[in-house]
This record gives sequence, C-alpha cells and structure tokens, in this order.
Amino acid sequence: MIPEVDLIFKIAGVGIIILLLNILFKQAGKDEYAYILTLVGVVLVFIVAIQMVQRFFQEVRMVFGF
Repeated sequence: MIPEVDLIFKIAGVGIIILLLNILFKQAGKDEYAYILTLVGVVLVFIVAIQMVQRFFQEVRMVFGF
C-alpha cells in the first residue's frame, strides 16, 4: 500500500477509536475523561504529522544536497 494512504488510514483509525471512546465516556458521565482523551488523540495525530513533515524535509535536503 502507498505510505501516504496508509498514514491516512492510521489517522482515521485513531480518530474513530477516540470518537467511540469519547461517546462512551460522555454517556458514563465522565466528561473530563472524554476531554482528556480527545486531547490525547489530537496530540497523537500531531506527533504523526510532525514526523511526516520531518521526513519530507529530510528528503528535500537529500535532493538539494544540504
């Protein structure tokens, strides 16, 4: 599978899992846990995005010889 598509599926999977757990926590009356869980999900996706951007800049350096 193409790495970019695989990354999109990973991000979507994390989003779906976070969404389901968020709904579960809210229905159980644990709104603060739902909020923290959402924040953790955003941080995880942000870390993946930072790694992708870092890999992009490494490839750009390699192409231009920096």
